[in-house]
Amino acid sequence: MQAYIPSKLAITSWAEEDRPREKMLTKGKSHLSEAELLAILLGSGSREETAVGLAQRILNAADNNLHELGKRSIAELVAGFKGVGEAKAIAIVAALELGRRRQLSRIREKPQVTCSRDAFNAIAPLLMDLPHEEFWILVLNRANRILGREQISQGGTAGTVVDAKMVFRKALEAQASSIVLCHNHPSGNLQPSQADIDLTRKLKQAGETLDILVLDHLIVSESGYYSFADEGLLG
Repeated sequence: MQAYIPSKLAITSWAEEDRPREKMLTKGKSHLSEAELLAILLGSGSREETAVGLAQRILNAADNNLHELGKRSIAELVAGFKGVGEAKAIAIVAALELGRRRQLSRIREKPQVTCSRDAFNAIAPLLMDLPHEEFWILVLNRANRILGREQISQGGTAGTVVDAKMVFRKALEAQASSIVLCHNHPSGNLQPSQADIDLTRKLKQAGETLDILVLDHLIVSESGYYSFADEGLLG
């Protein structure tokens, strides 16, 4: 009778320096690939596949893009990948959400906005992965340091309604000296619509009346951002 030979070695059969957990301990987290980090979260694979193999398959399905993976729900992960149960799916979603919140925690340091990239870095974690459109403002003090981020509205895939009174109510409550308007385009198209241009002009004029400057309006997507100020559209 011929002995059974497994088609793939279990992680415990790998050289110690090649196992994700041991590799992190001996070489540090920066030496691990994204698949190896994800394999640590998964904990195990299956009889047919190692945890690293499963992680590679999950990443491949998301075009090796963590932002894209972050859009997957628990149900989608369970249904889409053999070997991923609810517990593993929850671990993946929780880890990616922690990563997003880690980026958001920097706001406590009141970073200064000196250019559109600074504003983008402050708002991107909130908007990049959304399947629907939302409108937010960054509220700034006289030194252009961010006092906070305020959500104004949430809509569907094609747009969201923005009430000027709500925008400046939030700004006044925060005692802002200036604001940056921000919204996302789930389609990935960064070009402003005529409605975006008209709204920007309306809010800029209203801000001048209240002595609250509108410094910029950013359109955000997973591919980057569009700045009204950089493009000379603030008027």
